[in-house]
Amino acid sequence: MLLVPTRIGQSGIHGIGIFAMSLIARGTPIWRFTPPYDQEFDPAEIERMAPHVREFFDQFSYLDRFSKRLVLCFDNARFTNHSDDPNVGMAPGQDAFVLDIALRDIAPGEEITANYEDFEEGGRHAAVGSGTRTPLPAAVG
Repeated sequence: MLLVPTRIGQSGIHGIGIFAMSLIARGTPIWRFTPPYDQEFDPAEIERMAPHVREFFDQFSYLDRFSKRLVLCFDNARFTNHSDDPNVGMAPGQDAFVLDIALRDIAPGEEITANYEDFEEGGRHAAVGSGTRTPLPAAVG
């Protein structure tokens, strides 16, 4: 769940992105996996679902490299776009799905970005430049 106020808007990176509503100081916690809002799923379970449900997960979830589970953020965190020079990164060891923190000060109105290779199995988004969180097929996980 996002821990700071954000808004969604048109992204210069890809489609829709999330943007800081106010100054976010370096080191500020940005996102934390928060049940029951954020959810985790066995990739094999999603593969058995109807095509339109799989398409939703393809677009809005990611395969966590540590847990090997699909993570679905309930809020606008699902619109976080990839950057090779992100302003948000992981603070390892904080909890099972990692705490994301501001790597530097983030200005009001600035897009919040992450390097998908840090947390996503395969890190393929940086390679393909899609800017969306599309999980690997269940057979990989």
